[in-house]
Amino acid sequence: MSRKILIRDLTLRDGQQSQLATRMNQKQVDRVLPFYQHANFYAMEVWGGAVPDSTMRYLGENPWDRLAKIKKAMDGKSLLTALSRGRNLFGYNPYPEEAIEGFNRHAIETGVDIMRIFDALNDIDNMKSTIEIVRKNGGMTDCAVCYTTDPQFTFRQRVKGIVSGKPLPKAVFDVDYFVGKAVELEKLGADQITMKDMAGLIQPHVAGKLYPKLKKSVKTPVCHHSHCTPGYGLGSALVALMKGADIIDTVIMNFAGGPAAPAFELLQIFCDKLDIDTGVNLEAVGKINRELLHIRKELAAFDKTGKFPLQFDLTTDAIPSEIEPVFDQAIEAVEKENYGAVVDLTQKIEAFFGFPGPNQIVKEAQIPGGMYSNMVAQLETMGMSELFDEVLANVPRVRLDSGLPPLVTPTSQIVGVQAVNSVVSKAQGKDFYDMTSAQFVSLVRGGYGKTPIPIDPDFREKITGSPEEIPYDTSDYQKPENPVLEDYDGVQLAETEKEFLLMELFPSVAGKYLESLRQAEYEERMQAMMEEEYKVISEEFNRILEGVQGNYL
Repeated sequence: MSRKILIRDLTLRDGQQSQLATRMNQKQVDRVLPFYQHANFYAMEVWGGAVPDSTMRYLGENPWDRLAKIKKAMDGKSLLTALSRGRNLFGYNPYPEEAIEGFNRHAIETGVDIMRIFDALNDIDNMKSTIEIVRKNGGMTDCAVCYTTDPQFTFRQRVKGIVSGKPLPKAVFDVDYFVGKAVELEKLGADQITMKDMAGLIQPHVAGKLYPKLKKSVKTPVCHHSHCTPGYGLGSALVALMKGADIIDTVIMNFAGGPAAPAFELLQIFCDKLDIDTGVNLEAVGKINRELLHIRKELAAFDKTGKFPLQFDLTTDAIPSEIEPVFDQAIEAVEKENYGAVVDLTQKIEAFFGFPGPNQIVKEAQIPGGMYSNMVAQLETMGMSELFDEVLANVPRVRLDSGLPPLVTPTSQIVGVQAVNSVVSKAQGKDFYDMTSAQFVSLVRGGYGKTPIPIDPDFREKITGSPEEIPYDTSDYQKPENPVLEDYDGVQLAETEKEFLLMELFPSVAGKYLESLRQAEYEERMQAMMEEEYKVISEEFNRILEGVQGNYL
């Protein structure tokens, strides 16, 4: 093989989160781990994201135990990776250094080898402390730049901006923007740099310009991460593969495609044709994929698409003759930089293998699928679904007013909620910004960090009451209380630092989970005491009985 590519498998974190609302329980995870031991993936993303919350909220399981069990099972065969949002970790507001240090230290001690660190605003300052802490504790830093696109303003909106004396900005999120962020992160000591495209909006023609420039600008290994929602996922992954990316994120076939990342199996076919070595054990992948099929059927109630791909095993099934030439044509299209053809051909491949087609609304609106569905749900709750098109049309305005935040979690939700609130206010004859969420106010104030472009001081004053940018002050942070549970022998709700961190990072979930844990432990102790008392009483009764019988004899 002339070249190697590293594969990061996302199946057990991003894959199940994208397809199945993060509902895989520990027993289901345990069923695939023996096969993963032999799969030889460079890395496996298994933790962070929605996993800690969902394991407690829906499964009644300990997220730290999830990580520890996977670490033990894998025994160093693949590096384990996790995902967190820099200073914000899993919440909206930044956390103090003590919480950031505690979380990352315990994550690394428990099993994380690589921490993927990102910030929703691409504010590098929000990532600095996490980078330092992870490296200090012996972990590797995978520093992610969030990919996003510029708002799609209409000609009328641009003319209106010029007439009003506030012309709309030209492109902000061009190739130089993302490369510049990567260079900054490399200077801070990033071990890897990921172009993290959670919405799947990076198109092949952009990837074709971005990755060659990244490889010229940084020496750090570069990773490509994208999703398939609007139909660009496989095409952009192929371009990244051929244009120099060092690591590609994929998901095993039965959890891949649609809202998730591209299928590993399809990328492997391209690699075989390009004489690129992934180093992955394809027989093990086939076994994992077959087990994932059963697991996905078990979790049908949470399946976001319900569309299963063609059951295909690279070690036993030949590539169907009617689709194999299309792989060659897609490769040729990348070589000729005919990126429109790359999109068409890779979508044809995905359609043949039974993956969901492009989400046209997400594709045309250039917004993440989760943001779209949340706006729809918000309007349905209000009984104002007829306003959706107007909401969609006003997303660019809200985003521009708030400093052009990238449309990634949580800023995509903040912008989406505000667009709904504003359009509803306008429909009721009120000011466009009459109704603002606390999160939108904090974003405009500067509480989440610096936005990609400065916010107009007049607008900031209108929303927050002050024209000044005011960063979030962690000195006001208050740790959650750790009450004594008198009903359960007076134990504390959180008995360890790791449990207390769960209370800090997941306040709406961890308290209930830990109380149920303490209750179960109490009941177990009571049961053990009752059994011991019964044993003592039984032994005493038997002695008395033996004595009575002896007297008769």
